[in-house]
Amino acid sequence: MKSSMGSVSYCQMNSITIIVCILLLLQQQSRALQCPSRGMPSRSTRLYSSSNANNYNSQQHDIYAAVHRKEYEMKQVKQQHSSTTDPVRMAMGYAQETVSPMRVASAIRRVFDDKTKNPSHPNYKEPTPEEQKRTQQLEDIGMVDLGMRRPSFIVDIKRKSLSSPGVFCSFDDAGMVAEAMVRLGADAVFVNTDYTSYGGDMSELKSAVKAVRKISNTAAVVMKDIVVDEIQLGLAKEAGADGIVLMSSVLGPALENFLNLATIIGLETIVECHTKAEVEQAIAILAPTILVNNYDRIRQELHPKQAIQLAGLFPGSGGPIVCLAGGGIETVDQMKRHLAVGYDGVVVGKAVMGSPAAPEFIRAVRDRTLLPAEMSQWGIDAEFDVEGNVMPGPKRNVPGPTDRDVYQ
Repeated sequence: MKSSMGSVSYCQMNSITIIVCILLLLQQQSRALQCPSRGMPSRSTRLYSSSNANNYNSQQHDIYAAVHRKEYEMKQVKQQHSSTTDPVRMAMGYAQETVSPMRVASAIRRVFDDKTKNPSHPNYKEPTPEEQKRTQQLEDIGMVDLGMRRPSFIVDIKRKSLSSPGVFCSFDDAGMVAEAMVRLGADAVFVNTDYTSYGGDMSELKSAVKAVRKISNTAAVVMKDIVVDEIQLGLAKEAGADGIVLMSSVLGPALENFLNLATIIGLETIVECHTKAEVEQAIAILAPTILVNNYDRIRQELHPKQAIQLAGLFPGSGGPIVCLAGGGIETVDQMKRHLAVGYDGVVVGKAVMGSPAAPEFIRAVRDRTLLPAEMSQWGIDAEFDVEGNVMPGPKRNVPGPTDRDVYQ
């Protein structure tokens, strides 16, 4: 009997020990999930997008997991570049004394396309007295800035994405892709350098910079990464990138510090936002270029009309803020709708990567001009060519020479 009671007590003690261990493990996991990085908004506390952890590899990666992984990677990178004479440290340790070429903003605004009217163009010519008089008349009635807009096209070069499981495009070198896209007419390219999430690395950024500079002095190369540490700004600068993408949902309150440091070292920034609060924060800290992403990285949801609904937060045509739209743009019509509401350009990735539709997307942007942003809500159903003339075609109720019977 004593032996039986002893064995029962021993079993009970084992059960209690197991339960305590399980509770401690659950508590540790709960604390880990409730610890957002760098003030990241707590819109989600799930580490995996799928309720079943076994399905993690077949689902899109959670931004929290990507941020924690990136922070760990950057600790190792900082150790590799710890010397004060290291090129990366030197790139981020000295202020740029010369005037920044502003290649990103110039490419998105396409200032080099206007050879006679834009002061930023190398071949700028002073306006004639007649042109000055007309400009003065427009200024008197408040319409001097209401000119036709030239939209820009930016290619997001990547093999995979946080929002799309699996590899959707295979290529050997991002430099070759960047060169091909710029030859087709792309104004700028995003080169993704995070291998786990996007399938790229820093060597491909350097290759893209070299390839683009070989064929164009105006196209911009932008480094896109999950930026969590200042060392990444030095990596972008040392690689020769013109700019870098900063995600508002990742950096949170630290966004302004990153923006200031990038400006000091002569690196242009593109602040990616999704919510109205993030856009307002970016405007408040004087972000020069803002990208409104339709994809919510925190909740892992796509809202196709998010950028269109937030277009009214930006100043009008030619304003101080360069605004872009992107995320889930898969058709030319979607792209046109985003441009029509006032955005200076669109960022397209998956729809043109490895797709024969890339020339069609680029032509739809390069071969058109847009009404001023102030007129975007007037409901004018027309498209205009590069000279500002209404383009013929039954799609926009402007019949062409071969469309005589289309409306009968």
